[in-house]
Amino acid sequence: MLFSEQLKQEAQPIIDEIYKDPFIQGMLHGDLSHDATKFYLRADASYLKEFANIYALLIPKMKQLSDVQFLVEQIQFIVNGEVEAHEILADYVGEIYDDIVQEKVWPPSGDHYIKHMYYNAYAKENAAYTIAAMAPCPYVYQVIAQQAMKDNDLNKDSILAKWFEFYNTEMNELVVIFDALMNQLTEYCTESEKNEIKQCFLQSTIHERRFFNMAFNEETWEFGGEHHE
Repeated sequence: MLFSEQLKQEAQPIIDEIYKDPFIQGMLHGDLSHDATKFYLRADASYLKEFANIYALLIPKMKQLSDVQFLVEQIQFIVNGEVEAHEILADYVGEIYDDIVQEKVWPPSGDHYIKHMYYNAYAKENAAYTIAAMAPCPYVYQVIAQQAMKDNDLNKDSILAKWFEFYNTEMNELVVIFDALMNQLTEYCTESEKNEIKQCFLQSTIHERRFFNMAFNEETWEFGGEHHE
């Protein structure tokens, strides 16, 4: 079994839980609250900006020019391409996307997720660690969307069905390339190193679950005390 296949197999139980959680179920049935939708858009706007920065940190670690080109293309996709999925959600709440994301949010779960990726980008020389921390993002979206498109509970009359249609195929090429890089970069790793890289992947899959739940619950920083209740 390829290393990338092993990672996906071990991550599947987490993805199953993501699918059953209220955010994805709300999207599936077309009744996700508008507040949760807008919170997700605001949090994801902050997240994707950092995701693009982490792609840039990977560029010096790539040995093949084709891999560098791939990373540059992914940065461009984050800036331009993925806006289509966000526009679908903005249409669902009946507001303009750019207006929604004028309000910035930086919730605890998103903060933890982003720092997890930055840590692996800065602390580990082998790019496999960073890719393992990043790869669950497109993979989770791909799996969830593909499952939703086969689900009889999908509300096809809701505009949210278009969100699933977008991710049903849009992540395919990225997932394939991430898999290839993961297998290539771990070819000569020790079992101990592979286990560390696997943990990066599984931790990010958990972070994906927390990100969706964070949006559904409109998570905030709670510092306690008289002025921070």
